Amino acid sequence: MEFILYLAIILIATKLAGALSVKLGQPAVLGKLLAGIIIGPALLGWIHPDDFIGHFSEIGVLLLMFIAGLETDLDQLKSNWKASFAVALGGILLPFVGGYGMGKAFGLTSGQSMFLGLLMCATSVSISVQTLKEMNKLQTREGTTILGAAVVDDVVVVILLAVMMSVLLPVSDVSIGLVIGKKLIFFAVVLVAGWLLVPRFLKWFEPLKVTEAVMSAGLIVCFAFSYFAEEMGIAGIIGAFAAGIAISQTKFKHQVESKIEPIAFTLFVPVFFVSIGLHITFDGVGEQLWFIILLTIVACITKLIGGGVGARLTGFDNRSSLAIGAGMVSRGEVALIIAASGLESGLLLQKYFTSIVLVVILTTLITPPLLKMTLKERQRA
Repeated sequence: MEFILYLAIILIATKLAGALSVKLGQPAVLGKLLAGIIIGPALLGWIHPDDFIGHFSEIGVLLLMFIAGLETDLDQLKSNWKASFAVALGGILLPFVGGYGMGKAFGLTSGQSMFLGLLMCATSVSISVQTLKEMNKLQTREGTTILGAAVVDDVVVVILLAVMMSVLLPVSDVSIGLVIGKKLIFFAVVLVAGWLLVPRFLKWFEPLKVTEAVMSAGLIVCFAFSYFAEEMGIAGIIGAFAAGIAISQTKFKHQVESKIEPIAFTLFVPVFFVSIGLHITFDGVGEQLWFIILLTIVACITKLIGGGVGARLTGFDNRSSLAIGAGMVSRGEVALIIAASGLESGLLLQKYFTSIVLVVILTTLITPPLLKMTLKERQRA
């Protein structure tokens, strides 16, 4: 019954830390992330990462992105596709150069430095989504551009990873054509399913004489899309986001959204926030302190400027561009997945793995206050 105690501690810690964070003028999500560090192995050691935490947090991030999809204005997403591409491109080029330069400066080989550069290109906007939602900015032009850019970023980075592994590894069975083909299949299937199948599926479930039939149908679509995304080599959060957009085009949008939010934000999303902090450990950090500090600075500045320049070139003013760049800073679970892949293939040295995890988590912690600060400046203007 230990997991019951874990849940109680997580819920108490996240709610109290979130409330304190708001009182101090910061987004609630920052307090929830810090709660994970406090109650995790780094400090108090009350909770340690395990399969239970892992499964609950995975559901939490999928539901968070599913809700983001439900709340996304599809017309605005379509009208901002050029900006999303530009932001994603800027948020890939500059971080890659910065990461490669850091690798060479610390004596890594060219291949290892290229992988570090690719790692810095990753973006995960699940934390930005929560911050934007708290500030009622998720449906703004800036919020929609950040979401669109994150989708493009994820696809491009996965393709670049396949290219890099096929070139750098002596024996690699990675087929670049297959990787690109799977991405195209995913978007084609999701587009057709979202347009033709999802509305019919929800209508078919609606008259069933069972409890919460429509909401259950919505969850089935969310998890099915997420699983399909993973099978096609794309992050599950992109599948969940696509499922939310598909359902948002039906008459069931508000019904699903109103029922799913209490479940997500009461139980699963808090576990996701805490799980990020649970990966923090300070063992051996002293030996690589400068590497962690400098790489964190490079990671933040390159995304901020790269994404911001992309936004500026597509018509956003300076303040909005800065806010969009800030929303792209968090590397989150996407970078952790790439890091694990690099460790397994030998492109990332074992001694740097913990440091990379710390950098990823630090970028995630920096994003909420940075995003709030830039959006507040925009609001004042």
